[in-house]
Amino acid sequence: MSGADLTRRSLLAGGLGLAVSSAALARSYQAPTHVLTAQTLLSLDGLYRSAAIRAIDPPAFPFRGIRYARAARFAAPIPVLKAEQFGPDHQEARQADKDRRPDPAFGPACPQTGDRYHPQSEDCLFLNVWTPDTGKPAQRPVMVYFHGGAYSAGSVTDPINDGAKLAARGDVVVVTVNHRLNALGYLYLARLDPRFPDSGNAGQLDLIAALQWVRRNIASFGGDPGNVTVFGQSGGGAKIATLMAMPEAEGLFHKAITMSGQQVTASGPLNATKRAEAFLGKLGSAVDPAIAPVEQIVAALSATDPILGGSVYMGPVLDMTHLSRHPFWPDAAPQSLGIPMMLGNAVLETRAFYAPDGKQLSGLNFDNLAARIAPEMRIDIEPSWVVREFRARYPKADPTDLFHRIVTSARSWRGQVEEAEARARAGRPGFVYQVDFERAGHGDDIGLSFGMISDVTPAQQAMSERVMDAFVRFARTGNPGWPAYDLAKRQTMIFDVESRVENDPRRWERELFARVPYIQPGS
Repeated sequence: MSGADLTRRSLLAGGLGLAVSSAALARSYQAPTHVLTAQTLLSLDGLYRSAAIRAIDPPAFPFRGIRYARAARFAAPIPVLKAEQFGPDHQEARQADKDRRPDPAFGPACPQTGDRYHPQSEDCLFLNVWTPDTGKPAQRPVMVYFHGGAYSAGSVTDPINDGAKLAARGDVVVVTVNHRLNALGYLYLARLDPRFPDSGNAGQLDLIAALQWVRRNIASFGGDPGNVTVFGQSGGGAKIATLMAMPEAEGLFHKAITMSGQQVTASGPLNATKRAEAFLGKLGSAVDPAIAPVEQIVAALSATDPILGGSVYMGPVLDMTHLSRHPFWPDAAPQSLGIPMMLGNAVLETRAFYAPDGKQLSGLNFDNLAARIAPEMRIDIEPSWVVREFRARYPKADPTDLFHRIVTSARSWRGQVEEAEARARAGRPGFVYQVDFERAGHGDDIGLSFGMISDVTPAQQAMSERVMDAFVRFARTGNPGWPAYDLAKRQTMIFDVESRVENDPRRWERELFARVPYIQPGS
């Protein structure tokens, strides 16, 4: 089975539609012949210690579990200005070691539904750094990664986010960040409770605090604080798009890569308040959310979303305090137009969202295809007409292929198109890519961009190296090596066995769905 298929299987196992990275794609470096000694670095905030590392060539030293801030529940984070690392003195680390869970040197993941990541703790504001060299200061590009999982789940402690290979191959400093998620990071209580004015965007403020840590300290790790690229997949990309409209984030990063993740519009405050009321109703009218056990907070995430249906959505809010405009509507946020941007997607995003035996795909045929796609497209368009148009365009496609092609174009791709078009209209075009390799689904570019693919084939290794090199070139220069996306040609890099630049790929699909105004789910 390919690494790409492993990614999709892991996504389905982790929960339908959650954009989390794959634990099945484990670290792929070979068993070591010797171990390099742990290193210490003196930064502005103090001394940090790396873990001892396997003998990879060239090496990259991991400094895990660095605390960058502390926060009380629903409050803005307070930056930590004195060096501290997650270690055996922390209760969660002792428990993780006792349970033989993943490396306790990583800080905990934010509490979330499911038990995929351990340990979990509200005290989760930790980041990790990989640097190729601890010997002397340098001016390497810095690449800061935000994980996916929408705004509700995920963690950079997932092995697929190990930064060693990317740091070593690209001669860059890689940083990965955990932060508050779901209700702990995005429950908007400001209109209901004056105690929590920052609650709706607390998770975003965590990311800003992490970038402030990078600006203060990364030079000691060999990184250039004046050349910071943020990159993130799915929810991570959406978080980046939102930061591009947050004044408090201005100047903290200098380039941006969004991987199948976009935030054209944020949640409006009235809808966000309705969601908070639904959440509080599930929590219980007599329960104070500020002091409720975290297990009750996580359980209440099963509340029904009053706008979308399904489990309650949490995401950034147009609160007019930290976020006072939508990120990419009615145009691209002016504060970030000077930041080079790269936007990517997978050709069949939804292959990662739907189980073959699930209600959407089980028993799928041409007679029920229109009914199956109707709720999944997330737009108001006549589904039978859409099916007729796609069948005429792709007469050899079977129902499953058409399902994924339709829903990917209608739901998962449109936000990226909106953002790329907005940048092009502003005269500051971004660079666009599409991963076609092995019929890529949502999340498949994570392993490619980190070089973390288990049982890698020669073709996958070559594809990963090409993607890593493009990301690093962009981080270093602001240009990944192909033309920017403009409205005349819509140039797009197609990553495949034979990578190439195409003008306006899937033009017909783009134009078909452009008949319907784009409203981002969750707004």
